[in-house]
Amino acid sequence: MRSVFVFLLLITVASAKVFERCDWARKLKANGMDGYRGVSLANWVCLTKHESNYNTKATNRNTDGSTDFGIFQINSRWWCNDRRINSANGCNIDCSVLLADDVTSAINCAKRIVREQGITAWARISGPICPDVVFNQHINRRVSST
Repeated sequence: MRSVFVFLLLITVASAKVFERCDWARKLKANGMDGYRGVSLANWVCLTKHESNYNTKATNRNTDGSTDFGIFQINSRWWCNDRRINSANGCNIDCSVLLADDVTSAINCAKRIVREQGITAWARISGPICPDVVFNQHINRRVSST
């Protein structure tokens, strides 16, 4: 039984879409995230780097029994339904959708979260997310060059 679990885990990891930083920044920009509700493109890139390392299949189990899903690590207690815990399901989606390589639903849910709670809804974020001006300029230059 354990070997079956390990095999399935390897298949899941092997099929995960992991974005390169600049490709992810382009995807975010194409979906209207640059400056969305005052959050810069560089800050979105930084947030998702620290939350999931740009991995669409990332999951993290929390001590309260909820799980964070996908590239934005969206929480099942508040924003999606994982059918394991009672959820507010603020984005009105199944959590498994947040693990898809097509990140449209994840981006739309992240927009809703920021509209309702601001960027501080992500618990790991406090104060400026990525105040490094050099990083911000690098991301903006790379995205603008395509």
